[in-house]
Amino acid sequence: MSTRPTLQEARRKAEHYCAWQERCHSEVEGKLMDLGLNAEERGELISHLIKEGFLNEERFARAFARGKFRQLHWGRIKIVQGLKQKGLNQLLINLALSEISDEDYHDTLKSLAEKKARSLKGAPLQRKASLLRYLQGRGFEQEYAFKAAEQVLKGGNAEW
Repeated sequence: MSTRPTLQEARRKAEHYCAWQERCHSEVEGKLMDLGLNAEERGELISHLIKEGFLNEERFARAFARGKFRQLHWGRIKIVQGLKQKGLNQLLINLALSEISDEDYHDTLKSLAEKKARSLKGAPLQRKASLLRYLQGRGFEQEYAFKAAEQVLKGGNAEW
C-alpha cells in the first residue's frame, strides 16, 4: 500500500505530469485524486499549475486538435467529441478547431478516401457505403464524406 504524498511531493509530481505533455484540468484533477489529495489541496495545486504556466486549457485544446488531426487523421466531429469528453467549453473547442486549415482538412479527407477505396471490393453501391461509413467513423462530416466518396469512386472533382 502506497502512502499519501506530501503537498510538496504532489506539487512536484503534478508539475512533471503537466510538463511531460499538455494536460487539461480534468486529467490533472484525476491524477491528483489518484494521489489521495482532498478537494482543497487539489484546488490549491491546480491554481499553482495555472499560475506557473504548467496548465493551460487553450494550449491543451489546440495541441489536442492538431495532434489528433495530424497523427490520427481524425475529422472535426471526432475531435469535438474528444474535447467535450475532456470537459472543455465551446469557446476552447472553437479555438482548437481553428488550428486545422480547410485545405489540410480536405486534403487529408481525400487522401484517406483514396487509400480506403483501393482496399474496397464489391458492387459500386457497397463500396460507396463502406467508404462513407469509414470516413464518418473517422469523424468527418457527412456532406464532406459524401463529396469525397463521389470524387474518389467516380473520378470527379468535389466542390468543397
